[in-house]
Amino acid sequence: MLSLSFSPLVPMAVIYGLAVLVVIAAVVAIIARGLTAAVRALALALLLAALANPALVQENREKAKDIVALVVDRSGSQQLGDRRAQTDAAVKALEDRLSQVPDIETRVVDVTDGSGDDGTRLFTALGRSLADVPAERVAGALMVTDGVVHDIPGSADQLGFKAPIHGLITGRPDERDRRVALIEAPRFGIVGRDQMLRVQTFERGGTGTMRLTVRRDGQTLLTRDVVAGAPISVPVRIEHGGPNIVEVEVDALPGELTTANNRTVVTIEGVRDKLRVLLVSGEPHPGERTWRNLLKSDANVDLVHFTILRPPEKQDGTPINELSLIAFPTRALFQQRIKDFDLIIFDRYANQSVLPSIYYDNIVQFVQDGGALLVAAGPEFAGPASLARTSLGEVLPAEPDGRVVERPFRAAVTNTGQRHPVTRNLPGGNSNPPAWGDWLRLLGADVHGGSVVMSGADNSPLLVLQREGKGRVALLLSDHVWLWARGFENGGPQVDLLRRLAHWMMKEPELEEEALRASSRGNTITVERQTMADQPPPVRLTSPSGQESELVMRPSEPGLFTASLTAPELGLYRLASGDLTAFVSVGPENPKELADVFSDTDRLEPIATATGGSVRRVASAGGGLDIPRIMTVSSGSRFAGSDWIGLKPSDSAIIRGVTVVPLGLGFAGLALLAGVVLAAWLVEGRRTRRA
Repeated sequence: MLSLSFSPLVPMAVIYGLAVLVVIAAVVAIIARGLTAAVRALALALLLAALANPALVQENREKAKDIVALVVDRSGSQQLGDRRAQTDAAVKALEDRLSQVPDIETRVVDVTDGSGDDGTRLFTALGRSLADVPAERVAGALMVTDGVVHDIPGSADQLGFKAPIHGLITGRPDERDRRVALIEAPRFGIVGRDQMLRVQTFERGGTGTMRLTVRRDGQTLLTRDVVAGAPISVPVRIEHGGPNIVEVEVDALPGELTTANNRTVVTIEGVRDKLRVLLVSGEPHPGERTWRNLLKSDANVDLVHFTILRPPEKQDGTPINELSLIAFPTRALFQQRIKDFDLIIFDRYANQSVLPSIYYDNIVQFVQDGGALLVAAGPEFAGPASLARTSLGEVLPAEPDGRVVERPFRAAVTNTGQRHPVTRNLPGGNSNPPAWGDWLRLLGADVHGGSVVMSGADNSPLLVLQREGKGRVALLLSDHVWLWARGFENGGPQVDLLRRLAHWMMKEPELEEEALRASSRGNTITVERQTMADQPPPVRLTSPSGQESELVMRPSEPGLFTASLTAPELGLYRLASGDLTAFVSVGPENPKELADVFSDTDRLEPIATATGGSVRRVASAGGGLDIPRIMTVSSGSRFAGSDWIGLKPSDSAIIRGVTVVPLGLGFAGLALLAGVVLAAWLVEGRRTRRA
């Protein structure tokens, strides 16, 4: 390609000024001397042109290939039904046809789910892939997607190029699906009270009614038939502190796209208003204040403490109206208001006829209905006034054998206790012997139930834990835990032990003997299985798409097994091990990809029409694929037909070399200027001779 260019030797302003002077001089000379002055004007013009430094430029150009972006949607919704197979087949067919179009370079852009809840962002990926391409070289963009795109520009001007957009939509127009969504869900709730959930169900292609099931921690709370599209309120009782996993599910619709959006889960953190504790001390002793100080130090504990200072058998003649003591309100505490308490503690309490037998029956019923009972035994437990001789013996895990061992011994965590969350990893308990002080008294007992988690002298049971009905019972066969609190022989972890014990009795999920927990960070799922067995039951993982797999659990601590895996897809995962279930969400709890799973041609239609492109489904009526022909369209504003789609070619080229030939420098320019001056001299000389 040949062109003329100028590289002025002086500023252009000087050349423009000289040009004006040359024109004026030429006009004056022509008027004064006639046309013969035109030769002089030509000489001045050539001199002026030499200052402009003209040159002939020859460019060696090579046709540049136009760029076509093939954007492939690999998001979660593209894995539904047969969309993945349609996508793979469509991409292969398009690549084959694009390879037959001359002067075209294809860029394939795979778009997967992002780390957040941004949905499918095809146009963002398109912009990144064409960032290094001049706008005029873009011939078009082909998008293989289900049409569920969340970053469609508002106008074609925002694309950054002027070329057609073509959407090739996977899926089928007769798709059907059900889903359930949370409208309102509290994040916190008071233990023992109901929290209200508001949910709404959606359906396309179904019967209009469906079965709704609500579960808490795997236990079914509610099952009812509901109408699609109608919001409903569901009460959920918060049973315990910590996470309460509430699952809302609708039954599957035959032939629906996916069941992953048939279930939604919310975690409600249970918070105790106050832990109401009744502490009954049989008589004053050095360890009484240990229990009181521990319970009073916790602001969440509402403590009621009574000490039996004057048993009924004590008769010293003192008039009742002169006593500063108050009567023990047994009827109010153990009959009228017993259900107001969460935990009852008997600290060295003996059956001294203070409580009638019917009140012990009430305590047994209190435990079986979900309450907690802790007995810290002293020497009285081995005698005839032992609580084990009352109806409380039905719920106690051990029966005294009459022995009272009074010699120093070192409390130790048993093999069972190493696995139990209450006593596992107690500070100082991992050494042999344990790095804590001795106790000086132990009550002998025959254990007939529960778990012995700590032992004393001669491996006799020291701390026994038992589940009874819906409640829990703990039996501490020594009254010398206060020695740790006083720092005797460097003391011990009495605060950790007693606090864990109280929380276990309150059914805190972190201290359950059998538990299944799961958490996620990014795309990594971590699973924990707490068990008292040597090996945990199998743990099965169900992905959002319904695929099941069995996890390999490895021991990390006694009684605790863990596993870690990378989630292959976003959504809600379900784990099951025996009777236990757990849920973990990877990514957002209610991702956009599952909020609307139906393939759609309407969303891309405005932007495609604005660029001259088209939107069509790739699935034919016969079940196969209908891939349009691809051709280039050099002119016009429409780039699509009934069976074809068009690309917009450009005249872009790559300059491989440049040749520059100066016209105003060298001998050629000098000869031309000299010739003109000579011509002017000859013309002027001839005119002079004639004159």
